[in-house]
Amino acid sequence: MINYNGTISKSPPTLSINNRAFKYGDGLFETIKVIDSNVIFLEDHYFRLMASMRMLRMKIDMQFTLEFFEQEILKTVVANNLSNARIRFTVNRKDGGLYLPSTNNTHFLVEANPLSVSLKKDYEIDLFKDYYVYSGILSTLKTNNKVLNVIGSIYANENGLDNCVLLNEKKQVVEALNGNIFLVKGKHIVTPPLSEGCLKGVFRKNLLEFISKDDTLTIEEKVISPFELQKTDEIFLTNAIVGIQPVSKYRKKEFTSKIAFYLRDKMSL
Repeated sequence: MINYNGTISKSPPTLSINNRAFKYGDGLFETIKVIDSNVIFLEDHYFRLMASMRMLRMKIDMQFTLEFFEQEILKTVVANNLSNARIRFTVNRKDGGLYLPSTNNTHFLVEANPLSVSLKKDYEIDLFKDYYVYSGILSTLKTNNKVLNVIGSIYANENGLDNCVLLNEKKQVVEALNGNIFLVKGKHIVTPPLSEGCLKGVFRKNLLEFISKDDTLTIEEKVISPFELQKTDEIFLTNAIVGIQPVSKYRKKEFTSKIAFYLRDKMSL
């Protein structure tokens, strides 16, 4: 069951050849976890979407409140007979125009699938160096243009990897293919700043806040060289669905996961 502009239907909506998300990647999306019919990090997902829409000059309807956002998500969950779900909430500009749109009004589409979270014990990563993320504020938005992540995922699959680390044009660490990256040295944790081009992750935001209040750990946003990946004690990746995924191996270096599991336990993941 699909929710298209508030209407629930069994049939996927018919998108025209002028759909701007299809033609220009002129859209945004949020990937959201629902547990026991509760939308996890609801406000953070909503405010990130609103801020992103403003940056892309999309018109935000008066009805598009936090309550409306939650209602449309849960309506879709119920229509699919789910209580735990993985939601994709997509917003795109309405049809019309070329690069210059003829309107800034938007459509929205909500999809709900059964939630499947799998934490892997053996998790190997490597660098993806064929193409780079451009460091800048647009790269922090969750837009429909994810071709770099698609190509990187194919590369990871072809090479028997679970994930890859993306670099920016300055050859600095940005993030993983499907989440933010954190390095641990002793009790000190570092992650790339948003200025490096990493996604403004909802889980990243909440984890930074959590660690900053933990007396046993310190956190720092800093530029990370790829050479640091082999010198650190732990690496873990984060996203809104899995939470924290420890990395067990990068090239010939194997890692512990003590801090990653400490954080998972403390955050009740």
